Amino acid sequence: MYRNKNKSFEKRSEVLKIKFQTLQQQININFVNEKLLYQAFTHSSYVNEHRKKPYEDNERLEFLGDAVLELTISQFLYKKYPMMSEGQLTKLRASIVCEPSLVSFANELSFGQYVLLGKGEEMTGGRARPALLADVFEAFIGALYLDQGLPTVFEFLEKYVYPKINDGAFSHVMDYKSQLQEYVQRDALGQLEYKVLQEKGPAHNREFISMVALNGNELGVGVGKSKKEAEQRAAQIAIEKLKNSKTEKS
Repeated sequence: MYRNKNKSFEKRSEVLKIKFQTLQQQININFVNEKLLYQAFTHSSYVNEHRKKPYEDNERLEFLGDAVLELTISQFLYKKYPMMSEGQLTKLRASIVCEPSLVSFANELSFGQYVLLGKGEEMTGGRARPALLADVFEAFIGALYLDQGLPTVFEFLEKYVYPKINDGAFSHVMDYKSQLQEYVQRDALGQLEYKVLQEKGPAHNREFISMVALNGNELGVGVGKSKKEAEQRAAQIAIEKLKNSKTEKS
């Protein structure tokens, strides 16, 4: 009986090893200490059902990963948006590290299929539960930090998270008009003016084209489904133009 249990445990361990080797190949990262990787994906329900085995759940790694994410996302935003105020940076960071965003990151990497769950949690759909997936993503970041340090965490985020920020996935929480106004006022560059250049399309599907000018000179043109959206996009383009102009002069 003991021999059969031991064989069963060895077989399960081999299956887990193959499973997590696949994950490491997928993300192109090889853990030095694979126990950290296993722990990142181990839910407390799994530990409760295997009390006599050397398993540890991911809750402590989740705690650490949360702090590492706050730091790495903060640094990225601080460097990328030099004209953004502290309040705006905080709001943007919150939208990136909130549960729905973390769940989308985890789903993109198919993290759900690697989670070790207890039978009860599995039967009630725990593998797709948002809170669980968000926790797993944070735990993974914590494990990666402990195993290979901040440089590797940054490399991972540069591949899977930062591009989404660059592509505007979180632009709905960003106020480009305020950023542009602060920038212009700070350097006393002059007067900003917004103007709707064109309105087109039927009432239910209107499109606006707006321009922002600095001292009468066009600085950016944006398109949107509303006047506000078009102005925000025009301001975003204007900010990039001013930043590039400043870089060229320095």
